[in-house]
This record gives sequence, C-alpha cells and structure tokens, in this order.
Amino acid sequence: MTNAEKGQPKSAEILSFGEPMFEFSQIAEVKTGQPDFLSGFGGDASNFAIAAARQGARVGMFTHLGNDEFGKLFLELWRKENVSIESVTLSSDAHTGVYFITHDEDSHHFSFLRKGSAASLITPAQLPLEAIKQAKLLHTTAITQAISTSSCDSVFAAIEHARKHDTTVSYDTNLRLKLWSLRRASAIIDETASMVDMCFPSIDEAQLLTGLKHEDDIIDHYLKLGSKIVVLKKGGAGATLATADQRLSIEPHKVFKVDATAAGDSFAGSFCTNYVAGKPLNECLARANATASITITGFGAVAPLPTLQQVNQRLTNKETV
Repeated sequence: MTNAEKGQPKSAEILSFGEPMFEFSQIAEVKTGQPDFLSGFGGDASNFAIAAARQGARVGMFTHLGNDEFGKLFLELWRKENVSIESVTLSSDAHTGVYFITHDEDSHHFSFLRKGSAASLITPAQLPLEAIKQAKLLHTTAITQAISTSSCDSVFAAIEHARKHDTTVSYDTNLRLKLWSLRRASAIIDETASMVDMCFPSIDEAQLLTGLKHEDDIIDHYLKLGSKIVVLKKGGAGATLATADQRLSIEPHKVFKVDATAAGDSFAGSFCTNYVAGKPLNECLARANATASITITGFGAVAPLPTLQQVNQRLTNKETV
C-alpha cells in the first residue's frame, strides 16, 4: 500500500472518515435498448467533506482507495475541491467501491460493487492517529460501520482516540439495510451515539432504528444515550436541534426539489463547519438548513453542493427557487 501524494489544505480542522464510491447513473436508453450511464462521485463521507470545504472549512478525508482509475479520479476531485488527501492511502491490493443507479417506471435502484473495497479493509492499526488528534472535529457515519467488521472496529477506535484528545466527534446515523440487519444496525448505532458529541439522525431512519414515532421521543432517545447535540433531519419538515438545555426547530426553505442525493451530507457538512468556526447553534442550524435546501435543487451528489456565497444569498433572499 502506498500513501497518496500530499494534498491541500494541510492541518485539517475537520477529518471525514468513510468510503467514497464512484457512481454510474442511468440517464437514457440508447438505440440498442441498453441503458446509458453518467459517471460521477458519491459516498457520504466524501459528500460531507466537499460540502464542508465549499463552506470554507479546512477539511480532509481519511479513507483507502484502490490504485485504479476510479481512485485517481477521487484524488483529482478532492484536490480541486480543496479537500486534503494527507490521510488517504492508495492500495494496489483492493479496488475503489463502485455503484450503479438504474431506473424503471416505479423507482430507482442501487447496485453496489463494494465488497472487498480498499475502504472496507481499513483496520484500527491503520488509523491516522496524529490527524485525528490534531483535528477539531472527526466525522463518520453508520455506513462506514456497516461495510465490514474491520471498518466498524476502526470507527470505534477512531472515536475513542478522538475522545482521548478532546477532538469533537460528529456522527450521521445513515441507515443502509442492504449492508446489515436492522437489529445489528440498531445496536451498533445506539452504542456509537452514546460516545459522540453530535448525532445527525434522519427521522424516517430513526423511526426504524428506535421503534419510536414522535420526534421528541427520538431526540430524547439519543440525548439519553449520551449524544450532547442531536440534530434530527426531517426532510420536507425541516430540522430540530436539541441539547440537554434547549430545543430549536427550523422550517424548510420552499424550493422545487429535483434530487435529494447528498442533502443530509451537505446539511451535516455545513453544520460542522460552522460549529468548528465557533458559531452559535442556532446559526449552525440555519446555515445547514439553507445548504441542504440548495443541494436538493440539482442532480447528483457533488455538483449541487453550494458555495458559501450561495448559502449567504439564500439566507438573505428566501424566495422559492
């Protein structure tokens, strides 16, 4: 295995740990009757990192990529987006994860080629301990825990190391039942939520994970586990932030939704950027809400992620777009 070449920016304040995935999305039926695909970039940790970078954060990725064309394209993407690759490793023994999106009359369907991917083979011994120690915030997700046992162990080890060095830990409970059972997901996500500073559940997934229906009960569940800040993402109903002392709700911006891909990742990326910058929680929430509202107005995971200027304009001018 070889380390990726040094990237910018250095000394990341935010470190995002997870698996990037190269995307092929069906866009049309060509004359032969076979689907045509548009290539792109995905993976919740990468989406988060790019969203944070576009909001002005000094952010880096921690992951392993295959030493293949898809891995090299991710390195180019992160360089372009000012996401540090100091903690990215290229592997000649494993591949970069890939997924396909296909469509029919009823819905869209995901097919994944991620088993044995470079990111899924990460072990606790391969953690970038100094980068975690130096970061102000470590972000990871339940998907990173679901892709393999060693990756799950690595998430817990990374969180423990972060806590030891007073690095804030942010956690998105992203649920993918194709990767693991609901029982296992619920147990591991609850255990992780008990260890983190900030927890970002989505209401539909949290209802499955907890068996609870009402948002206040869901929020209380994660607060009682030990999460200090819980931000419940409610899609078209906005979001609610809660701590032991306060509870704030925000209405969504009225926009025409095109594609919800990466909305939650952009929300968390914006929130964490502003939190690390020392903004009050109500401003972190408002900026995250505005960021997600712009993300859903475009197609794909990366292209619609807004810049800081776009978010500032949204907060100033709230009309429907």
